[in-house]
Amino acid sequence: MKNLRQVLVILCALFGFSTSSALLAAASAIPVPPSASESAAVQQDPFGRDTPRSAVTGLLRALGSNDPAMAEPFLDAPQGGSDDVGELAARLQGALDMGGSLATFQELSTAPEGRLDDGLAPEFERVGFLPGGETPILLERQATTEGPSAWKISSQTLEALPEQLAEADGPVQDSATIAGAPLSDWAIILGLLLLAILAARLVSALVLLLLRQVMSADNGPYRLIHAALPPLGLLVAIVTFRTWSDGAAISIVARQLVLRYLGIAGLIAVVWLGLRLVDALARWLSGRMERKERHQSASVIVFVRRLVKSALLVIVTLGILDTLGVNVTAGVAALGIGGLVLALGAQKTVENLVGTVSVLADRPIQVGDFCKVGDVMGTVEDIGMRSTRIRTLERTVITIPNGDFSSRQIENYTKRDRYLFNEVIGLEYALSAARLRQAISIIETALKENEFIADDPLRTNLRYFGADSLAIETYAYIDVADFTESLTIRSDLLLDIFTRLEEAEIGIAFPTRTVYLRSEAADQS
Repeated sequence: MKNLRQVLVILCALFGFSTSSALLAAASAIPVPPSASESAAVQQDPFGRDTPRSAVTGLLRALGSNDPAMAEPFLDAPQGGSDDVGELAARLQGALDMGGSLATFQELSTAPEGRLDDGLAPEFERVGFLPGGETPILLERQATTEGPSAWKISSQTLEALPEQLAEADGPVQDSATIAGAPLSDWAIILGLLLLAILAARLVSALVLLLLRQVMSADNGPYRLIHAALPPLGLLVAIVTFRTWSDGAAISIVARQLVLRYLGIAGLIAVVWLGLRLVDALARWLSGRMERKERHQSASVIVFVRRLVKSALLVIVTLGILDTLGVNVTAGVAALGIGGLVLALGAQKTVENLVGTVSVLADRPIQVGDFCKVGDVMGTVEDIGMRSTRIRTLERTVITIPNGDFSSRQIENYTKRDRYLFNEVIGLEYALSAARLRQAISIIETALKENEFIADDPLRTNLRYFGADSLAIETYAYIDVADFTESLTIRSDLLLDIFTRLEEAEIGIAFPTRTVYLRSEAADQS
Protein backbone atom coordinates (compact mmCIF):
# COMPACT_ATOMS: atom_id res chain seq x y z
CA MET A 1 0.00 0.00 0.00
CA LYS A 2 2.89 2.30 0.78
CA ASN A 3 4.36 1.72 -2.71
CA LEU A 4 0.99 2.44 -4.27
CA ARG A 5 0.71 5.73 -2.37
CA GLN A 6 4.16 6.74 -3.63
CA VAL A 7 3.13 6.04 -7.24
CA LEU A 8 -0.01 8.12 -6.74
CA VAL A 9 2.04 11.06 -5.43
CA ILE A 10 4.30 10.88 -8.50
CA LEU A 11 1.27 10.73 -10.80
CA CYS A 12 -0.35 13.76 -9.16
CA ALA A 13 2.88 15.72 -9.53
CA LEU A 14 3.16 14.81 -13.19
CA PHE A 15 -0.47 15.72 -13.83
CA GLY A 16 0.02 19.10 -12.17
CA PHE A 17 3.13 19.68 -14.22
CA SER A 18 1.35 18.77 -17.46
CA THR A 19 -1.54 21.12 -16.65
CA SER A 20 0.78 24.02 -15.95
CA SER A 21 2.70 23.29 -19.15
CA ALA A 22 -0.52 23.45 -21.16
CA LEU A 23 -1.43 26.82 -19.67
CA LEU A 24 2.01 28.23 -20.29
CA ALA A 25 1.92 26.99 -23.88
CA ALA A 26 -1.43 28.67 -24.53
CA ALA A 27 -0.23 31.93 -23.02
CA SER A 28 3.00 32.00 -24.99
CA ALA A 29 1.33 31.14 -28.34
CA ILE A 30 3.84 28.38 -29.01
CA PRO A 31 3.48 24.63 -28.37
CA VAL A 32 6.01 23.16 -25.99
CA PRO A 33 9.26 22.60 -27.91
CA PRO A 34 11.14 19.33 -27.76
CA SER A 35 13.07 18.84 -24.56
CA ALA A 36 16.81 19.27 -24.36
CA SER A 37 17.29 15.56 -23.73
CA GLU A 38 15.31 14.72 -26.88
CA SER A 39 17.33 17.18 -28.93
CA ALA A 40 20.60 15.77 -27.68
CA ALA A 41 19.58 12.13 -28.09
CA VAL A 42 17.58 12.18 -31.36
CA GLN A 43 17.27 15.57 -33.07
CA GLN A 44 20.41 16.79 -34.75
CA ASP A 45 18.77 19.04 -37.35
CA PRO A 46 18.99 22.70 -36.28
CA PHE A 47 15.26 23.16 -36.98
CA GLY A 48 14.18 19.93 -35.30
CA ARG A 49 12.95 18.13 -38.42
CA ASP A 50 14.47 14.71 -37.70
CA THR A 51 11.14 12.97 -37.00
CA PRO A 52 7.59 13.50 -38.31
CA ARG A 53 6.45 14.53 -34.83
CA SER A 54 9.16 17.15 -34.39
CA ALA A 55 8.67 18.45 -37.95
CA VAL A 56 4.90 18.98 -37.50
CA THR A 57 5.45 20.50 -34.06
CA GLY A 58 7.97 22.94 -35.53
CA LEU A 59 5.62 23.80 -38.41
CA LEU A 60 2.78 24.60 -35.98
CA ARG A 61 5.17 26.70 -33.92
CA ALA A 62 6.07 28.65 -37.06
CA LEU A 63 2.43 29.10 -38.15
CA GLY A 64 1.49 30.34 -34.69
CA SER A 65 4.28 32.92 -34.66
CA ASN A 66 2.61 35.08 -37.34
CA ASP A 67 5.97 35.26 -39.12
CA PRO A 68 5.73 33.44 -42.52
CA ALA A 69 9.51 33.32 -42.86
CA MET A 70 9.73 30.91 -39.90
CA ALA A 71 7.81 28.29 -41.93
CA GLU A 72 10.37 28.22 -44.75
CA PRO A 73 12.53 25.35 -43.30
CA PHE A 74 9.43 23.13 -43.06
CA LEU A 75 8.21 23.58 -46.65
CA ASP A 76 9.61 21.98 -49.79
CA ALA A 77 9.01 25.22 -51.67
CA PRO A 78 10.62 26.28 -54.92
CA GLN A 79 13.59 28.58 -54.65
CA GLY A 80 12.44 32.18 -54.40
CA GLY A 81 12.04 35.13 -52.13
CA SER A 82 10.43 35.22 -48.72
CA ASP A 83 7.18 36.47 -50.29
CA ASP A 84 6.73 33.15 -52.13
CA VAL A 85 7.37 31.17 -48.97
CA GLY A 86 5.11 33.44 -46.98
CA GLU A 87 2.31 32.97 -49.50
CA LEU A 88 2.69 29.20 -49.40
CA ALA A 89 2.68 29.20 -45.59
CA ALA A 90 -0.45 31.38 -45.53
CA ARG A 91 -2.20 29.13 -48.04
CA LEU A 92 -1.27 26.01 -46.07
CA GLN A 93 -2.52 27.53 -42.83
CA GLY A 94 -5.68 28.72 -44.56
CA ALA A 95 -6.38 25.24 -45.93
CA LEU A 96 -5.86 23.70 -42.51
CA ASP A 97 -8.04 26.35 -40.86
CA MET A 98 -10.87 25.71 -43.36
CA GLY A 99 -11.29 22.06 -42.41
CA GLY A 100 -7.96 20.41 -42.97
CA SER A 101 -6.72 18.00 -40.34
CA LEU A 102 -3.43 16.92 -38.86
CA ALA A 103 -2.57 13.86 -36.83
CA THR A 104 -2.41 14.58 -33.11
CA PHE A 105 0.88 14.83 -31.27
CA GLN A 106 0.50 11.31 -29.86
CA GLU A 107 -0.24 9.83 -33.32
CA LEU A 108 2.82 11.25 -35.05
CA SER A 109 5.84 8.98 -35.37
CA THR A 110 8.93 9.65 -33.27
CA ALA A 111 11.15 7.42 -35.42
CA PRO A 112 13.61 9.19 -37.75
CA GLU A 113 12.46 6.93 -40.61
CA GLY A 114 8.75 7.51 -39.85
CA ARG A 115 6.13 4.79 -40.26
CA LEU A 116 7.10 2.11 -42.74
CA ASP A 117 3.77 0.25 -42.66
CA ASP A 118 1.53 3.00 -44.09
CA GLY A 119 1.68 1.82 -47.72
CA LEU A 120 3.73 4.84 -48.84
CA ALA A 121 7.26 5.08 -50.13
CA PRO A 122 9.83 5.13 -47.29
CA GLU A 123 10.62 8.82 -47.87
CA PHE A 124 6.97 9.90 -47.47
CA GLU A 125 4.81 10.16 -44.33
CA ARG A 126 1.10 11.00 -44.25
CA VAL A 127 0.34 13.43 -41.39
CA GLY A 128 -3.14 14.68 -42.28
CA PHE A 129 -5.59 15.70 -45.00
CA LEU A 130 -6.48 18.92 -46.77
CA PRO A 131 -10.15 20.08 -46.67
CA GLY A 132 -12.46 17.42 -48.03
CA GLY A 133 -10.44 14.54 -46.64
CA GLU A 134 -9.24 13.30 -50.03
CA THR A 135 -5.87 14.96 -50.55
CA PRO A 136 -3.29 13.80 -47.99
CA ILE A 137 -0.77 16.09 -46.38
CA LEU A 138 2.57 14.42 -46.93
CA LEU A 139 5.94 14.93 -45.35
CA GLU A 140 8.97 14.10 -47.46
CA ARG A 141 12.34 13.17 -46.04
CA GLN A 142 15.06 15.03 -47.92
CA ALA A 143 18.78 15.58 -47.63
CA THR A 144 19.71 19.07 -46.43
CA THR A 145 22.80 21.23 -46.57
CA GLU A 146 22.59 21.83 -42.82
CA GLY A 147 23.35 18.21 -41.93
CA PRO A 148 21.22 15.06 -41.76
CA SER A 149 18.02 14.35 -43.64
CA ALA A 150 14.94 16.33 -42.60
CA TRP A 151 11.17 16.04 -42.96
CA LYS A 152 9.36 18.79 -44.92
CA ILE A 153 5.86 19.36 -46.31
CA SER A 154 6.13 17.78 -49.76
CA SER A 155 5.90 19.76 -52.98
CA GLN A 156 2.88 17.62 -54.06
CA THR A 157 0.94 18.88 -51.06
CA LEU A 158 1.94 22.49 -51.68
CA GLU A 159 0.93 22.24 -55.35
CA ALA A 160 -2.57 21.05 -54.30
CA LEU A 161 -3.16 24.11 -52.11
CA PRO A 162 -4.61 26.53 -54.69
CA GLU A 163 -7.15 23.96 -55.88
CA GLN A 164 -8.27 23.26 -52.35
CA LEU A 165 -8.48 26.91 -51.43
CA ALA A 166 -10.75 27.61 -54.38
CA GLU A 167 -13.37 25.20 -53.01
CA ALA A 168 -14.03 26.93 -49.70
CA ASP A 169 -14.23 30.35 -48.17
CA GLY A 170 -11.71 31.21 -45.52
CA PRO A 171 -12.81 31.82 -41.94
CA VAL A 172 -13.23 35.32 -40.65
CA GLN A 173 -10.15 36.32 -38.70
CA ASP A 174 -10.38 38.24 -35.41
CA SER A 175 -7.98 41.00 -34.62
CA ALA A 176 -7.38 39.53 -31.16
CA THR A 177 -5.39 36.30 -31.17
CA ILE A 178 -4.10 33.91 -28.51
CA ALA A 179 -1.38 31.39 -29.34
CA GLY A 180 -1.59 32.41 -33.00
CA ALA A 181 -5.34 31.63 -33.22
CA PRO A 182 -8.34 33.99 -33.19
CA LEU A 183 -10.01 34.52 -29.82
CA SER A 184 -13.35 33.43 -31.26
CA ASP A 185 -11.87 30.08 -32.30
CA TRP A 186 -10.63 29.47 -28.77
CA ALA A 187 -14.10 30.27 -27.43
CA ILE A 188 -15.72 27.83 -29.89
CA ILE A 189 -13.26 25.04 -29.10
CA LEU A 190 -13.48 25.36 -25.32
CA GLY A 191 -17.25 25.84 -25.43
CA LEU A 192 -17.81 22.72 -27.52
CA LEU A 193 -15.43 20.72 -25.34
CA LEU A 194 -17.33 21.78 -22.22
CA LEU A 195 -20.63 20.99 -23.93
CA ALA A 196 -19.41 17.51 -24.89
CA ILE A 197 -18.32 16.79 -21.30
CA LEU A 198 -21.63 18.03 -19.83
CA ALA A 199 -23.61 15.97 -22.37
CA ALA A 200 -21.59 12.86 -21.50
CA ARG A 201 -22.21 13.42 -17.78
CA LEU A 202 -25.94 13.87 -18.39
CA VAL A 203 -26.15 10.66 -20.44
CA SER A 204 -24.22 8.79 -17.72
CA ALA A 205 -26.63 10.01 -15.04
CA LEU A 206 -29.64 8.96 -17.13
CA VAL A 207 -28.17 5.50 -17.74
CA LEU A 208 -27.59 5.00 -14.01
CA LEU A 209 -31.11 6.22 -13.24
CA LEU A 210 -32.59 3.67 -15.66
CA LEU A 211 -30.39 0.87 -14.34
CA ARG A 212 -31.49 1.55 -10.76
CA GLN A 213 -35.04 0.83 -11.85
CA VAL A 214 -34.19 -2.72 -12.93
CA MET A 215 -31.09 -3.60 -10.89
CA SER A 216 -30.08 -3.65 -7.26
CA ALA A 217 -27.22 -1.41 -6.16
CA ASP A 218 -25.46 -4.53 -4.81
CA ASN A 219 -25.70 -6.30 -8.15
CA GLY A 220 -22.30 -7.14 -9.68
CA PRO A 221 -23.00 -5.82 -13.21
CA TYR A 222 -24.50 -2.62 -11.76
CA ARG A 223 -21.33 -2.02 -9.73
CA LEU A 224 -19.17 -2.46 -12.82
CA ILE A 225 -21.33 -0.10 -14.89
CA HIS A 226 -21.46 2.44 -12.06
CA ALA A 227 -17.67 2.34 -11.79
CA ALA A 228 -17.12 2.58 -15.56
CA LEU A 229 -19.55 5.39 -16.48
CA PRO A 230 -17.68 8.48 -15.12
CA PRO A 231 -14.36 7.83 -16.92
CA LEU A 232 -16.17 6.29 -19.89
CA GLY A 233 -18.28 9.44 -20.22
CA LEU A 234 -15.14 11.59 -20.22
CA LEU A 235 -13.56 9.32 -22.83
CA VAL A 236 -16.64 9.51 -25.06
CA ALA A 237 -16.63 13.31 -24.74
CA ILE A 238 -12.98 13.44 -25.82
CA VAL A 239 -13.56 11.11 -28.78
CA THR A 240 -16.62 13.14 -29.81
CA PHE A 241 -14.65 16.37 -29.67
CA ARG A 242 -11.81 14.82 -31.67
CA THR A 243 -14.24 13.62 -34.37
CA TRP A 244 -15.80 17.07 -34.64
CA SER A 245 -12.47 18.88 -34.71
CA ASP A 246 -11.10 16.85 -37.65
CA GLY A 247 -13.25 18.68 -40.21
CA ALA A 248 -14.01 21.90 -38.36
CA ALA A 249 -13.30 25.23 -40.06
CA ILE A 250 -11.29 26.56 -37.17
CA SER A 251 -7.68 27.52 -36.48
CA ILE A 252 -5.36 24.53 -36.85
CA VAL A 253 -2.99 25.97 -34.23
CA ALA A 254 -5.74 26.09 -31.60
CA ARG A 255 -7.07 22.67 -32.57
CA GLN A 256 -3.72 20.92 -32.41
CA LEU A 257 -2.72 22.56 -29.14
CA VAL A 258 -5.98 21.53 -27.47
CA LEU A 259 -5.86 18.02 -28.94
CA ARG A 260 -2.27 17.55 -27.80
CA TYR A 261 -3.04 18.15 -24.16
CA LEU A 262 -6.48 16.61 -24.48
CA GLY A 263 -4.55 13.41 -25.25
CA ILE A 264 -3.33 13.49 -21.65
CA ALA A 265 -6.92 13.74 -20.45
CA GLY A 266 -7.87 10.84 -22.72
CA LEU A 267 -5.04 8.70 -21.38
CA ILE A 268 -6.01 9.56 -17.82
CA ALA A 269 -9.63 8.68 -18.63
CA VAL A 270 -8.58 5.26 -19.96
CA VAL A 271 -6.43 4.55 -16.90
CA TRP A 272 -9.14 5.94 -14.60
CA LEU A 273 -11.59 3.56 -16.25
CA GLY A 274 -9.17 0.69 -15.74
CA LEU A 275 -8.58 1.56 -12.07
CA ARG A 276 -12.29 1.80 -11.29
CA LEU A 277 -13.07 -1.45 -13.10
CA VAL A 278 -10.23 -3.23 -11.33
CA ASP A 279 -11.43 -1.96 -7.94
CA ALA A 280 -15.06 -2.87 -8.62
CA LEU A 281 -14.19 -6.32 -9.93
CA ALA A 282 -11.77 -6.97 -7.06
CA ARG A 283 -14.36 -5.96 -4.44
CA TRP A 284 -16.97 -8.20 -6.06
CA LEU A 285 -14.63 -11.21 -6.30
CA SER A 286 -13.24 -10.66 -2.78
CA GLY A 287 -16.77 -10.60 -1.39
CA ARG A 288 -17.55 -13.90 -3.08
CA MET A 289 -14.32 -15.46 -1.80
CA GLU A 290 -14.97 -14.24 1.75
CA ARG A 291 -18.50 -15.65 1.71
CA LYS A 292 -17.05 -19.00 0.64
CA GLU A 293 -14.31 -18.60 3.29
CA ARG A 294 -11.63 -18.84 0.64
CA HIS A 295 -9.41 -16.31 2.36
CA GLN A 296 -6.26 -17.17 0.43
CA SER A 297 -8.01 -16.49 -2.88
CA ALA A 298 -9.11 -13.14 -1.48
CA SER A 299 -5.46 -12.34 -0.66
CA VAL A 300 -4.42 -13.23 -4.22
CA ILE A 301 -7.14 -10.93 -5.60
CA VAL A 302 -5.87 -8.05 -3.44
CA PHE A 303 -2.30 -8.64 -4.63
CA VAL A 304 -3.27 -8.84 -8.32
CA ARG A 305 -5.41 -5.70 -7.96
CA ARG A 306 -2.49 -3.72 -6.58
CA LEU A 307 -0.17 -5.07 -9.26
CA VAL A 308 -2.54 -4.17 -12.11
CA LYS A 309 -3.19 -0.69 -10.69
CA SER A 310 0.54 -0.05 -10.37
CA ALA A 311 1.03 -1.11 -14.01
CA LEU A 312 -1.76 1.23 -15.15
CA LEU A 313 -0.20 4.13 -13.25
CA VAL A 314 3.16 3.45 -14.87
CA ILE A 315 1.48 3.48 -18.31
CA VAL A 316 -0.24 6.81 -17.72
CA THR A 317 3.00 8.29 -16.38
CA LEU A 318 4.89 7.26 -19.53
CA GLY A 319 2.08 8.66 -21.69
CA ILE A 320 2.16 12.01 -19.90
CA LEU A 321 5.94 12.23 -20.19
CA ASP A 322 5.71 11.42 -23.91
CA THR A 323 3.14 14.19 -24.48
CA LEU A 324 5.35 16.67 -22.63
CA GLY A 325 8.14 15.96 -25.11
CA VAL A 326 10.26 13.66 -22.96
CA ASN A 327 11.97 10.92 -24.99
CA VAL A 328 10.32 7.95 -23.30
CA THR A 329 11.94 5.41 -25.64
CA ALA A 330 15.42 6.58 -24.69
CA GLY A 331 14.38 6.61 -21.05
CA VAL A 332 13.13 3.04 -21.16
CA ALA A 333 16.32 1.97 -22.94
CA ALA A 334 18.35 3.68 -20.23
CA LEU A 335 16.64 1.47 -17.68
CA GLY A 336 18.55 -1.44 -19.14
CA ILE A 337 21.80 0.28 -18.17
CA GLY A 338 20.51 1.55 -14.86
CA GLY A 339 18.70 -1.71 -14.08
CA LEU A 340 21.77 -3.21 -12.43
CA VAL A 341 22.28 -0.15 -10.27
CA LEU A 342 18.59 -0.12 -9.37
CA ALA A 343 18.63 -3.83 -8.57
CA LEU A 344 21.59 -3.40 -6.25
CA GLY A 345 19.89 -0.53 -4.46
CA ALA A 346 16.45 -2.15 -4.33
CA GLN A 347 17.40 -5.78 -3.74
CA LYS A 348 15.39 -5.82 -0.50
CA THR A 349 12.33 -4.59 -2.37
CA VAL A 350 12.78 -7.30 -5.00
CA GLU A 351 13.31 -9.87 -2.24
CA ASN A 352 10.08 -8.80 -0.56
CA LEU A 353 8.17 -8.96 -3.86
CA VAL A 354 9.45 -12.49 -4.49
CA GLY A 355 8.54 -13.35 -0.90
CA THR A 356 5.00 -12.09 -1.55
CA VAL A 357 4.68 -14.34 -4.58
CA SER A 358 6.01 -17.28 -2.53
CA VAL A 359 3.54 -16.69 0.30
CA LEU A 360 0.60 -16.39 -2.11
CA ALA A 361 1.69 -19.42 -4.16
CA ASP A 362 2.59 -21.79 -1.29
CA ARG A 363 -0.32 -20.56 0.86
CA PRO A 364 1.15 -21.40 4.29
CA ILE A 365 -1.25 -18.84 5.75
CA GLN A 366 -4.10 -16.61 4.64
CA VAL A 367 -5.86 -13.54 5.98
CA GLY A 368 -7.70 -14.40 9.20
CA ASP A 369 -5.45 -17.33 10.20
CA PHE A 370 -4.05 -17.59 13.71
CA CYS A 371 -0.39 -18.50 13.41
CA LYS A 372 3.06 -18.33 14.90
CA VAL A 373 5.86 -16.90 12.75
CA GLY A 374 9.19 -17.21 14.47
CA ASP A 375 8.49 -15.84 17.93
CA VAL A 376 5.47 -13.79 16.79
CA MET A 377 2.01 -15.20 17.48
CA GLY A 378 -1.24 -13.62 16.30
CA THR A 379 -3.88 -13.29 13.58
CA VAL A 380 -2.94 -12.41 10.01
CA GLU A 381 -4.65 -9.14 9.05
CA ASP A 382 -3.16 -8.38 5.62
CA ILE A 383 -0.74 -9.86 3.10
CA GLY A 384 0.56 -6.87 1.15
CA MET A 385 2.95 -6.43 -1.76
CA ARG A 386 5.84 -5.71 0.60
CA SER A 387 4.91 -7.04 4.02
CA THR A 388 2.45 -9.03 6.11
CA ARG A 389 0.68 -7.57 9.14
CA ILE A 390 -0.09 -9.72 12.20
CA ARG A 391 -2.34 -8.70 15.12
CA THR A 392 -0.74 -10.14 18.26
CA LEU A 393 -2.49 -11.39 21.41
CA GLU A 394 -1.57 -8.07 23.05
CA ARG A 395 -3.58 -6.38 20.23
CA THR A 396 -0.49 -4.77 18.75
CA VAL A 397 0.27 -5.01 15.02
CA ILE A 398 3.60 -6.43 13.87
CA THR A 399 4.70 -5.87 10.26
CA ILE A 400 7.05 -8.49 8.82
CA PRO A 401 8.68 -7.97 5.37
CA ASN A 402 7.59 -10.80 3.10
CA GLY A 403 11.16 -11.68 2.20
CA ASP A 404 11.84 -12.39 5.87
CA PHE A 405 8.36 -13.82 6.43
CA SER A 406 8.69 -16.51 3.75
CA SER A 407 12.04 -17.69 5.17
CA ARG A 408 10.78 -18.11 8.75
CA GLN A 409 9.24 -21.19 10.33
CA ILE A 410 5.47 -20.69 10.07
CA GLU A 411 3.09 -22.58 12.36
CA ASN A 412 -0.55 -22.22 11.31
CA TYR A 413 -2.92 -23.05 14.17
CA THR A 414 -6.03 -22.40 12.08
CA LYS A 415 -5.21 -25.35 9.82
CA ARG A 416 -5.46 -27.85 12.69
CA ASP A 417 -8.18 -30.44 12.18
CA ARG A 418 -8.10 -31.64 15.86
CA TYR A 419 -6.52 -30.68 19.17
CA LEU A 420 -4.23 -32.82 21.32
CA PHE A 421 -5.45 -33.82 24.78
CA ASN A 422 -2.23 -34.75 26.58
CA GLU A 423 -2.78 -34.12 30.29
CA VAL A 424 -0.88 -35.55 33.25
CA ILE A 425 -3.12 -36.27 36.29
CA GLY A 426 -1.35 -36.73 39.61
CA LEU A 427 -2.89 -39.22 42.11
CA GLU A 428 -2.06 -39.75 45.79
CA TYR A 429 0.68 -42.19 46.85
CA ALA A 430 -1.69 -43.57 49.46
CA LEU A 431 -3.51 -45.57 46.77
CA SER A 432 -3.06 -49.32 46.61
CA ALA A 433 -2.14 -51.00 43.34
CA ALA A 434 -5.75 -52.13 42.83
CA ARG A 435 -7.11 -48.66 43.46
CA LEU A 436 -4.50 -47.22 41.08
CA ARG A 437 -5.66 -49.60 38.31
CA GLN A 438 -9.24 -48.53 39.07
CA ALA A 439 -8.29 -44.85 38.70
CA ILE A 440 -6.62 -45.50 35.35
CA SER A 441 -9.74 -47.35 34.16
CA ILE A 442 -11.98 -44.46 35.31
CA ILE A 443 -9.95 -41.89 33.38
CA GLU A 444 -9.88 -44.07 30.26
CA THR A 445 -13.65 -44.63 30.46
CA ALA A 446 -14.23 -40.88 30.73
CA LEU A 447 -12.24 -40.39 27.52
CA LYS A 448 -14.00 -43.16 25.61
CA GLU A 449 -17.48 -41.97 26.60
CA ASN A 450 -16.85 -38.40 25.47
CA GLU A 451 -18.35 -37.91 22.00
CA PHE A 452 -15.70 -35.36 21.00
CA ILE A 453 -12.69 -37.61 21.67
CA ALA A 454 -11.35 -39.50 18.66
CA ASP A 455 -11.29 -43.31 18.95
CA ASP A 456 -7.70 -43.59 17.84
CA PRO A 457 -5.22 -42.90 19.24
CA LEU A 458 -6.51 -43.10 22.83
CA ARG A 459 -4.23 -44.12 25.70
CA THR A 460 -4.18 -43.83 29.49
CA ASN A 461 -1.03 -45.04 31.29
CA LEU A 462 0.93 -44.74 34.49
CA ARG A 463 3.70 -42.50 33.22
CA TYR A 464 6.09 -42.22 36.16
CA PHE A 465 6.41 -41.96 39.94
CA GLY A 466 6.59 -38.29 40.61
CA ALA A 467 8.07 -36.54 43.64
CA ASP A 468 4.65 -36.05 45.19
CA SER A 469 2.18 -37.98 42.98
CA LEU A 470 1.53 -40.95 40.75
CA ALA A 471 1.54 -39.46 37.24
CA ILE A 472 -1.25 -40.76 34.96
CA GLU A 473 -0.73 -39.58 31.37
CA THR A 474 -3.55 -39.29 28.83
CA TYR A 475 -3.03 -39.16 25.06
CA ALA A 476 -6.03 -38.47 22.81
CA TYR A 477 -7.40 -35.96 20.31
CA ILE A 478 -10.36 -33.62 20.62
CA ASP A 479 -12.04 -34.11 17.25
CA VAL A 480 -13.07 -30.49 16.47
CA ALA A 481 -11.40 -27.80 14.33
CA ASP A 482 -12.51 -24.71 16.26
CA PHE A 483 -10.06 -23.55 18.93
CA THR A 484 -12.65 -21.97 21.22
CA GLU A 485 -14.84 -25.06 21.08
CA SER A 486 -11.85 -27.27 21.88
CA LEU A 487 -11.17 -25.26 25.05
CA THR A 488 -14.75 -25.81 26.22
CA ILE A 489 -14.56 -29.56 25.53
CA ARG A 490 -11.20 -29.80 27.31
CA SER A 491 -12.62 -28.06 30.37
CA ASP A 492 -15.75 -30.27 30.46
CA LEU A 493 -13.64 -33.42 30.10
CA LEU A 494 -11.31 -32.50 32.97
CA LEU A 495 -14.30 -31.72 35.19
CA ASP A 496 -15.85 -35.09 34.26
CA ILE A 497 -12.64 -36.92 35.18
CA PHE A 498 -12.40 -35.06 38.48
CA THR A 499 -16.05 -35.88 39.29
CA ARG A 500 -15.61 -39.59 38.56
CA LEU A 501 -12.45 -39.80 40.69
CA GLU A 502 -14.16 -37.94 43.51
CA GLU A 503 -17.14 -40.36 43.43
CA ALA A 504 -14.69 -43.29 43.62
CA GLU A 505 -12.99 -41.58 46.59
CA ILE A 506 -9.69 -41.38 44.74
CA GLY A 507 -7.87 -38.20 45.64
CA ILE A 508 -5.91 -35.89 43.41
CA ALA A 509 -2.42 -35.39 44.78
CA PHE A 510 -1.08 -32.06 45.84
CA PRO A 511 2.51 -31.19 46.82
CA THR A 512 3.31 -32.89 50.18
CA ARG A 513 6.44 -33.61 52.18
CA THR A 514 7.01 -36.31 54.83
CA VAL A 515 9.63 -35.58 57.51
CA TYR A 516 11.16 -38.47 59.54
CA LEU A 517 12.61 -37.55 62.97
CA ARG A 518 15.12 -39.78 64.66
CA SER A 519 15.93 -39.46 68.38
CA GLU A 520 19.50 -39.48 69.73
CA ALA A 521 18.77 -42.56 71.87
CA ALA A 522 17.67 -44.46 68.84
CA ASP A 523 20.90 -43.54 67.11
CA GLN A 524 23.00 -44.79 70.05
CA SER A 525 21.19 -48.08 70.16
